[in-house]
Amino acid sequence: MTQGLKQQILTRTRDDLAAIEAALRENLTPYFEKVSEIAGHILFNGGKRFRPLLFVLCARISSYKGSDDKLFSIIFEYFHTATLLHDDLVDDATVRRGHPVAHKVWDNASAVLVGDFLIARASSIAVKTGEMEIIRILASVTEMMSQGEIHQLARKGAVDLTEAEYRIIIKNKTAVLIEGACRAGGVVAGASAAEINALAEFGMNLGMAFQMADDLLDYRADTRDLGKRVGTDLREGKFTLPLIYTLAQAAPADAAFIRDIAGTPDFTEESFAALKVLLDKYGGLAYTEQCADEHVRKAQEALSVFPASETKTLLEMLAAYTVSRKT
Repeated sequence: MTQGLKQQILTRTRDDLAAIEAALRENLTPYFEKVSEIAGHILFNGGKRFRPLLFVLCARISSYKGSDDKLFSIIFEYFHTATLLHDDLVDDATVRRGHPVAHKVWDNASAVLVGDFLIARASSIAVKTGEMEIIRILASVTEMMSQGEIHQLARKGAVDLTEAEYRIIIKNKTAVLIEGACRAGGVVAGASAAEINALAEFGMNLGMAFQMADDLLDYRADTRDLGKRVGTDLREGKFTLPLIYTLAQAAPADAAFIRDIAGTPDFTEESFAALKVLLDKYGGLAYTEQCADEHVRKAQEALSVFPASETKTLLEMLAAYTVSRKT
């Protein structure tokens, strides 16, 4: 079912994705080749192009008449890639998309500076839209994502992290960029305020669902599918919704076991397997899936302001796929 949905989306968006890929390569163009080498290591190594595709589709559903939608869409992929370069360094990660992270292949300083270059390149393309609102969106996303990551870092290893605080963190570190891509698509198309707000609502709920699905994958996915070691979030001291909910429901002895694992980043595979049993027993995985499904429902409902179309169907399919994916 999941693979069928994925294949349908890929088939229907094949031309859009090819054009986005071409735009990403054509517009990187630094004068120093090492920048291309480092950026390309992550940029052209398995990205789904989820955010630029959302931009293109949101512009299309808003009756965009121009020819620069693919160019403008890569603002959000360059920016996303920059955040991954920075996040991998902050988290001291070793693998991204099944490959060694950039700062391990080169060095910390180079990874940071190439991330900075990609943010600058995204900003330069944003200027080409001629829309001050696009600049405002990108600036707001930068502010909120930075704060979200700092918030998460400040609460690293905090076993008392609440669901409400978790939601604030994932909204800022993940959902605002997806919301921004969707909102910006409507802006460049000259959509009405009601349509732009609907696209923003769609994007925000989609982003929340996307991150919750990611948090589920850290416990459910296979390492080969995920492209990184399962359990990475917990090893990095990140308490996500499956664990937060389970800890709130668990009997004292089980709660103590969970806290012990959380305080031991080098926990064994056996301990991690035992933890997953508790996540099932107390409903942490099921609850997270339920919350993600609810955000998908809200995302799809937000599109009700638009008439039926192939593009609307694709956006609804993308929302559904968000919670059923394996990577």
